[in-house]
Amino acid sequence: MIRRKSRREESLDHAELARLLPAPGDPHLSLDRHLLLEEHLMNEIRSTATVPAPAPVPAPSRRPARRLLLIGVPVTAAALAGAFAFAGLTNSGGGGTTAATPPPVAAPVVRVEPGSTARLASTVEHIAAAATAGKTLEPGPGQYIYIKSEVSYLSVSHTDADDSKAMVQPLHIREVWNSPDGKQGWLDEPGYQPKGGITLDTDAESSLSGASYDYLKTLPTDPDALLEKIYKETEGQGNSPDQEAFATVGDLLDEELVPAKLSAALYRAAAKIPGVMVVKHAKDAAGREGIALAHVDQKGGDRTEWIFDPKTYAYLGSRAVQVRQADGIRPGTVINRTAVLERTVVDAQEQRPGAQGTRA
Repeated sequence: MIRRKSRREESLDHAELARLLPAPGDPHLSLDRHLLLEEHLMNEIRSTATVPAPAPVPAPSRRPARRLLLIGVPVTAAALAGAFAFAGLTNSGGGGTTAATPPPVAAPVVRVEPGSTARLASTVEHIAAAATAGKTLEPGPGQYIYIKSEVSYLSVSHTDADDSKAMVQPLHIREVWNSPDGKQGWLDEPGYQPKGGITLDTDAESSLSGASYDYLKTLPTDPDALLEKIYKETEGQGNSPDQEAFATVGDLLDEELVPAKLSAALYRAAAKIPGVMVVKHAKDAAGREGIALAHVDQKGGDRTEWIFDPKTYAYLGSRAVQVRQADGIRPGTVINRTAVLERTVVDAQEQRPGAQGTRA
């Protein structure tokens, strides 16, 4: 029941004045936008607040969400700057905290090169052969898989000041350590995680969405059987079964150590996903030129590209390029970029290659 104020509770002059005056104008940002911005800000604060011992996270080494932070939510430049400034003030302090999160920068824009299936089979065979030709790392008991990357992910799709400008994280270093069984791990990502890093320890069982090296060794190396398992494990996730299957394989390429035979099988399985194509020219986050296997997210309008050295066919990194206007992002905008700088095995958590006891 709606309670209405009686005339006795409000003077005639006040009531008449309220009727004569125009209704108050809406704020510059709608309530929904304020709430979304506030939610993002609080997530930033919670993720970087001082804690005695960081709690385990459920998905070890999983990369940030593919569509990250306020996607599709127009905000004013002033509001965005204020949010990052406030987060920086909140995050300043002693040990266990992170420095101010770097403000986002304008996303790079490139020419969208058409993809083709004409060279798909031969390109995949070259990549699969390269995956099995090199020296295979085998982590032993007590050792850790170390992966160092340069990354940048989407922050904001566009602002009220410029609805065509997407904002991304500045390129930065991300380092991950994981035990072969996936139970112990560490993530160091200065500016985006608490100072010194956070634990990735977990009791969860491994799966394709949070794969360990030991789990990957149990997967079939027959491409058809492997693809069937990928579709089964990712059923109901993502924008479409094909897109989720492709994205799941891509996650393994960036931040896992994949046994050689399985690596070749993953590429051959990926080639069977409808919509996969070859893009002749692509650049990873480190600016290295390569050839790419790619797939377009039909809902999001972006094309994920796995980039390989054009001569050795070694995996370099990935990027996501908008190929169709969506969420306010114009075609050609690079919304995500990664570059794998080092992938090896070390003897201790948080140990970097080159330190005593490192095994390459």
